[in-house]
Amino acid sequence: MIYIGSDHAGFNLKQAVKRYLSNHGYEYEDLGNLKPDKKDDYPDFGARVAEKVGVAPLKNKGILICGSAEGMGMVANKFRGVRAAVVYDKEAAKLSREHNNANVISISGWKLTEQKARAIVKEFLETKFSGEARHKRRLEKIRKIERENLR
Repeated sequence: MIYIGSDHAGFNLKQAVKRYLSNHGYEYEDLGNLKPDKKDDYPDFGARVAEKVGVAPLKNKGILICGSAEGMGMVANKFRGVRAAVVYDKEAAKLSREHNNANVISISGWKLTEQKARAIVKEFLETKFSGEARHKRRLEKIRKIERENLR
């Protein structure tokens, strides 16, 4: 399942990403914001998505969209099992999957066009983890740090 969330700064881009997901047969759930509201707070929506992804981090994926993409990424990485990457282009999306097995991407509602966002989402969803020994070793180190520090 793909979980998607945005604050007001990412709302319009989220609507475009949802159209892309629907048009390409992806199953997703929108966890908010469900209407633009400048009084909303990105941590609320980042947490909703990260919580759902964290339930089955090898199966679920998340797409977060806020103004800069940074805040949502910070929130998502507070959840056990979540590996969120802030990405601004296709190459970063590809590497986040191949090398880091990212299960959440955070993208910018301020900096990305709909076309670039669709390309990033496509790359993120279609790229597989490489499974190379060096990347597995590094991910195990991340899991160890997570176990020791996230309570």
